[in-house]
Amino acid sequence: MAGKTRKSEQRDRLLEVLRQTRSHPTAKWLFDRVRKQFPKLSLGTVYRNLGILVKQGLVSRLDFGSGFDRFEAATLPHHHFVCESCGQVTDLDLPVDHSLTQKLQKATGYAATRHEIRLYGLCKNCSSKG
Repeated sequence: MAGKTRKSEQRDRLLEVLRQTRSHPTAKWLFDRVRKQFPKLSLGTVYRNLGILVKQGLVSRLDFGSGFDRFEAATLPHHHFVCESCGQVTDLDLPVDHSLTQKLQKATGYAATRHEIRLYGLCKNCSSKG
């Protein structure tokens, strides 16, 4: 069947690991954890399966400008805080203002379907070091 994705134990395990962490891991971090259960797993297979999970809407791919993508299983709209010192990414428990997409369309004519806000600064650990 064209377009149908076969079930995969490796993909299921990747999703399970993602659902158990809030750390916004890289593909390499996931590879290191899942490889213990699947010794013949390759990093390419991890990337391929993450791509499938993203297409299925089960995982979000995040690009924080660090040169490598991060992934998360939290696909509901939410905001992030990115520490400019240590690179830690944290989900923020702040309300999402869905009216922003409507305001954008009214002001520009652009039809946004979603939005994401990222706040940058120093996390608690890094700000207390200074």
